[in-house]
Amino acid sequence: MTENCPNCGLPKDICVCKDIAREEQKIEVRTSDRSLGKVMTVIEGLDDEDVDIGSLESKLKSKLACGGTSKEGKIELQGDHTRRIKDVLSELGFEEDSIEVH
Repeated sequence: MTENCPNCGLPKDICVCKDIAREEQKIEVRTSDRSLGKVMTVIEGLDDEDVDIGSLESKLKSKLACGGTSKEGKIELQGDHTRRIKDVLSELGFEEDSIEVH
């Protein structure tokens, strides 16, 4: 017997709750200056109940070939990735219209 999702009632193997949650996120991407003139890309607006921020951080670091961390509901990536981040996030299932790059 298969388990059903408590939110949508569908079997867990075809549940669409995580996809819907990703599409509803309002993501803000900006750069921040760090010490010694280093630039960091900061991704905010992710709901850590709907999105596994640690897993997303790992995937972003791998796709963008950079270091980074996640803390307090934000993902910080080393370097300026504002040109590519929208494409990479949309590949990972986020709505392109909900991603705002500053």
